[in-house]
Amino acid sequence: MKLLIKQVQITDPASPYNGQIQDILVDEGIIVSVENHISAAADQTIEVPGLHISQGWTDIFSQFHDPGAEHKETLESGATAAAAGGFTDVFIVPNTSPALHSKSQIEYVVQKAATLPASVHPIGAITKSCEGKDLAEMYDMKSCGAVAFSDGWHPLQSSQVMLKALLYVKAFDGVIIQVPDEVSLSKHGLINEGIISTQLGLPGKPAIAESLMIARDLELLRYTQSRLHITGVTTGAGISLIRKAKEEGLQVTCSVTPYHLNFTDADLVNYDTNLKVNPAIRTAEDVELLKAAVLDGTVDCITSHHIPQDWDNKTCEFEYAKNGMEGLESCAGAVLKALPQLSAEKLTALLATNPRSIFSLPANEIATGNAITATLFIPHQDVVFTKKDIRSQCYNNAFIGRTLAAKLIGTLRTKRLFLNA
Repeated sequence: MKLLIKQVQITDPASPYNGQIQDILVDEGIIVSVENHISAAADQTIEVPGLHISQGWTDIFSQFHDPGAEHKETLESGATAAAAGGFTDVFIVPNTSPALHSKSQIEYVVQKAATLPASVHPIGAITKSCEGKDLAEMYDMKSCGAVAFSDGWHPLQSSQVMLKALLYVKAFDGVIIQVPDEVSLSKHGLINEGIISTQLGLPGKPAIAESLMIARDLELLRYTQSRLHITGVTTGAGISLIRKAKEEGLQVTCSVTPYHLNFTDADLVNYDTNLKVNPAIRTAEDVELLKAAVLDGTVDCITSHHIPQDWDNKTCEFEYAKNGMEGLESCAGAVLKALPQLSAEKLTALLATNPRSIFSLPANEIATGNAITATLFIPHQDVVFTKKDIRSQCYNNAFIGRTLAAKLIGTLRTKRLFLNA
C-alpha cells in the first residue's frame, strides 16, 4: 500500500528534514520519498492542517493486566489505547498474575502482541513474583525480549537485592527501573502528607519516602556503576538528588507522569478516586519544580503510568479505591496543557528519542529509505478530552471533560496504519 502524507512538519532532531514542511510518500512501510511536493498516486492520502510527524512515541511504564485480570485490560485493548495516544511502542510492567518473571511469561507477551496496533515490550521482573526476595532469571528474559527490569509497582525495598540486580544487568548493559518509594514510611498513606491530608482526615504519604529511596538507589548506583531509571518522580527533593547525580556522571535517567504535572493534592478535596495514585500527587510547589525539571532537561522522559481500574475499584469510598489512573490516550495533550511553552521538538525528545535511546530501541528517524515508525499529531491544539477518546477497557481518567493541548491523528508502524476517528 502506498500512503502519501501531505504538507507535514517533520519534528525529528535526527532527521535531515527536521523542522521542514514536506510531503512524505510511504510504500509498503518504507519511506520512499520526502519532497516539497509529491504528486504520485497513492492508495491513501493524509492531509491535515498543522500536522506534525515524529519518530514513534514510546511509553515506558504501563499496566495491561494480561495475564490474570483481563477484565481491566488485555494486551489487545492496551495496545489500541497506546496507538490512540500516539504511541507506537509501550513497555508493560510485570505485575500480572502470574508475574512476568520467567522466559515463558516474556514469550507469552511477545508472541501474543506480535500483530497488535502498538509494539508491546515486556519489562521483566527483577525478583520472582515481584516479591522483592530472590532474583529472577533476568538474562533468560532479556534474550526472549524483556526490554528492561523492574518489580513495577512493588519497588525493591532490600538494598541487598537492589545491589545484586544492578550488578546482574551489567553483563548485558541492562537497565533497572525503580518507582521511588520507601514503603515502610508510606504503606498506610492514601494521599500526600501535608495540610490537605490533615484537613481531609486521611493518612499521608510523606515526601521523604521518595527522597530516601532515591538517595539509597543512587548510592547503590554509584557503587555498582550500573544503569538506573527512576520513574514517577514527584518531589522537588527527588529531582534535586537526580540532578546532582547526573552532574556527577552517574548513569541515571528519570521520568515523570502527566498527572503529576497537572494536579496538586489540593485537587483531592472532593475525594476524586481517579486522583488516588501511587506515587501520590504532591504540592503546588513540587509541581512547579517538576515542570522546571522537564524544561531544563533533568527529566528525560514522560511516561503515562497507565493503570486501568474497573468501576468497582474506583466508584467506592476513597479508602478502598485502588491506586492508578488510565492515561495513554491523554498523555501528550496533558503534558502540553501543563507546559504550553514546551516545543513540539522537546515533546518529541521526551516521548520518542530519549526513551528509545535509553532503552536501546531502533531510532527510526524520518529519512528516505527507512522503515517508518512514526506518530502523527497536532501540538498546541485545544481539544476537550472525553470518554469517547478512551480505547482502554476502563475509564478511570481524571482528565475526562478537561481541555488538553494536543490532537492525536494516528501512528505508522511499518505496514500498520492506525488513525483516530
